[in-house]
Amino acid sequence: MKTKVALLLLVPFLGISQIKILDDLKKKVPTKSSQSLGSLTSTDISKGLKEALNKGIEKQVSKLTATDGFYKNELVKILLPEELQKVDKTLRKMGMSNLADEGILLLNRAAEEAVKESTPIFVDAVKNMSFTDAKNILMGNENAATTYLQSTTTNPLYAKFSPVIQSSLAKVGADKVWANIIKKYNSIPLVTKINPDLTDYTTNKALQGVFTMIALEEKDIRTQLSARTSPLLKKVFALQDKKP
Repeated sequence: MKTKVALLLLVPFLGISQIKILDDLKKKVPTKSSQSLGSLTSTDISKGLKEALNKGIEKQVSKLTATDGFYKNELVKILLPEELQKVDKTLRKMGMSNLADEGILLLNRAAEEAVKESTPIFVDAVKNMSFTDAKNILMGNENAATTYLQSTTTNPLYAKFSPVIQSSLAKVGADKVWANIIKKYNSIPLVTKINPDLTDYTTNKALQGVFTMIALEEKDIRTQLSARTSPLLKKVFALQDKKP
């Protein structure tokens, strides 16, 4: 009888002990929201990478939307496609340098106009970045974040840029200038006539320019301590500095 009573008295204590063990285990096993890399949680890493990407977008992409953002930036300036380079040379030989220069300027003006449409698309891509994306980017190569943005935004950016560039080419008069240039060139005896798709060409060059500038900012943050302008950026990218 005494033994039964003793066992009955132990039951509550066993229950409390088991609950305590379970609580301890819960604290030790990371949940999805508390996964970590080193001393940083997934939240820290995601926030740090998003801050870095947003910084690159805000600082570098905004430069491209200004007047001469493309035209006076040798890294991204849109030059003529190969088939039009012979047109350019021919026009200059014929004393039409001003017409050729205006044609190039207007292509760049169209790109500057189109890039203004990019920010919301980039914001969505950054917002939807997962912890796995963030971890892979952090420990990836020097343009891993840019590559991520290219893979997630190129198609929607092209769809957004193309009509804007087409409209911009018309608004700044580039369509008429280029129609005149091509007409003059095609009227020259013995030349191979051309009819390039300048909207597609300028759209692709605008995209290339955007990712070129984002890659520059990403490289700075990865390699220059002074570019890590917040405590979070310093903590997150310190992990990258330690990778083999």
